[in-house]
Amino acid sequence: MEPRVAVVGIGHAGFAPITAGLSYKELMFEAAQRAYADAQVDPRADVDSFVCCSEDYLEGTSIFDEYVPDQLGAVQRPVQTVAADGLFGVATALMLIRSGAARVVAVEAHSKVSDVLTLGAIEQFAMDPVFNRPLGVPALAVAGLDMNAFLERTGLTEEHCAMVAAKNRTNALDNPRAAYPADVRPEDVEDSAPVYWPLRELEVAGRADGCVVVVLAAEERAGDLTEAPVWLLGAGWSSGSPTLESRTWGEADFVARAAERAYAMAGIEDPGEEIDLAEVDDVYAFKELQHLEALGLGTAGGLAEMLAEGELEADGDLPVNVSGGSLGQGNLFEANGLARLLECAEQLRGEAGERQVDEAYVALVQSWRGVPTTSAAVVVLGNEEGT
Repeated sequence: MEPRVAVVGIGHAGFAPITAGLSYKELMFEAAQRAYADAQVDPRADVDSFVCCSEDYLEGTSIFDEYVPDQLGAVQRPVQTVAADGLFGVATALMLIRSGAARVVAVEAHSKVSDVLTLGAIEQFAMDPVFNRPLGVPALAVAGLDMNAFLERTGLTEEHCAMVAAKNRTNALDNPRAAYPADVRPEDVEDSAPVYWPLRELEVAGRADGCVVVVLAAEERAGDLTEAPVWLLGAGWSSGSPTLESRTWGEADFVARAAERAYAMAGIEDPGEEIDLAEVDDVYAFKELQHLEALGLGTAGGLAEMLAEGELEADGDLPVNVSGGSLGQGNLFEANGLARLLECAEQLRGEAGERQVDEAYVALVQSWRGVPTTSAAVVVLGNEEGT
């Protein structure tokens, strides 16, 4: 049997539209301090390996892992960079521990997007350089096309997407770290400015700075580090086509493949019955519904009905993004996945305060790296009652 792996420490910093006067290093140091204190570890003595999740284009610096050891306490220690969302870093940590290469691993991801002046130009570098990049198609235009294809395929409406945006932004009112909490109604979303049809302004997550650090440990060490381990039951990741011409529009097939792998590892046979809460990508409101469908938590029509009946609320049968998601917390780019894992870890430990979900035993975490990529990761977490 493969050794079990647990989340034993969590820490965060930032979660604000602008963190003026703070560098990414200071955000990282604060989040790391909190995570190490939570896990009761000394990074210089107890952590065997460190994983940093960052994209050089966003950082403006190449080989970015050379700039993280000081604030993570990882000087002269093994550090790996994963150029992807933070959940890919969690999967890397899982492999490091299960392979025996490490027993305790710290995973870090952050956003300092307020320092980025040319985000659109950076996003263009993810486009096919021969056929797509010369067209200058903005990422929001790609999102609008995908939303239109999703609505056409499923028969869902713009109103359903507006309901998602209203739900998540309102959920964020109970989250003290949320950057964009607001008492929003679906009609407010529908009245907001159009971005790229049919996408509207309040359906797009605002940018945010922030950092999350997560400490994971093998079972043999977890008992010494925490009284409330959150077990990493399964993980999966996948990518679809990177080109606009050959990708599957209107559905997230890459999420479905990632979920299939995570469920198989976790022994989940019926996610709709076995998952108690979910934190999924909602950088664009329609993506929440698209991703829930791909995760096997319901058909598109069934999810629309659950949304309308309040079953996706914190007190519903399937609470989704009670944290406020990216729409409420802000778009943290490579740190989005770890922000969702942070929320689920707090829920499973009973530490979510006013937004605490009753009888939370098994949680689903899903990330998507964002337009124009087609890569996603899925993680299943459980507390002692959920294992």
